[in-house]
Amino acid sequence: MICEHHHYGDKHSQFGELFLPAGDHPHPPPYPVAVLLHGGFWKAQYGRKLMHPLCRDLVGRGWAVWNLEYRRLGRQSGGGWPATFDDLDAGIDHLRVLQAPLDLTRVITIGHSAGGHLAALAATRDGPSVQVTGVVSQAGVLDLERAWDWRLSNGVVRRLLGGTPEQYPERYAAASPAARLPLGVPALLTHGGQDDTVPPAMSEAFQQATGCDLVLLPDEDHYGHLDPENPLWKAVVDWLP
Repeated sequence: MICEHHHYGDKHSQFGELFLPAGDHPHPPPYPVAVLLHGGFWKAQYGRKLMHPLCRDLVGRGWAVWNLEYRRLGRQSGGGWPATFDDLDAGIDHLRVLQAPLDLTRVITIGHSAGGHLAALAATRDGPSVQVTGVVSQAGVLDLERAWDWRLSNGVVRRLLGGTPEQYPERYAAASPAARLPLGVPALLTHGGQDDTVPPAMSEAFQQATGCDLVLLPDEDHYGHLDPENPLWKAVVDWLP
């Protein structure tokens, strides 16, 4: 496995890790691309390393992985509105300039929790240089108004967007995947029935609104998604084109 570090901007958190199969890998290039987006309710104490086990698993299956870091809330990271969303756009579009054997006709975003929000939002971007062709949202925060109503993580979405839905309805409309339907690409939602961080009702409501695929495993929690041996991840692998 090969890992390269690339900046897509001049800020500390504007970079990604590009993982590529080794030269003797049985799957020939160009490689389909999985853009991984970590969770942590958009907070700076959480970072890209959360996704490393999934990066290794995907590379072993013949995928190139772009493990994206982005500006987050706190620790002088500079995240929130609009920086976090600008980084999502710039980070994915940076795939176009990487000197690597990538198949940019097959770009799947995979995100956990807050990263699941960004993964779904990426499919709705206006005028992208790199088009997302599929979405996997693992316990994603797919509806930001609902996240505020439920006060997920002590109402952190108010920090992310600078206010409440009543104060900034246009920001919620621009930043919430549930407000930007249809996604326009195939999507898989995975959720654990024991998840008390992002309730399964979040994914259930999104599936009802979109008709996308949903795998809800009653005995799993919020963090099993990050374990390559967990059935929640097996559902993702089985779904990938």
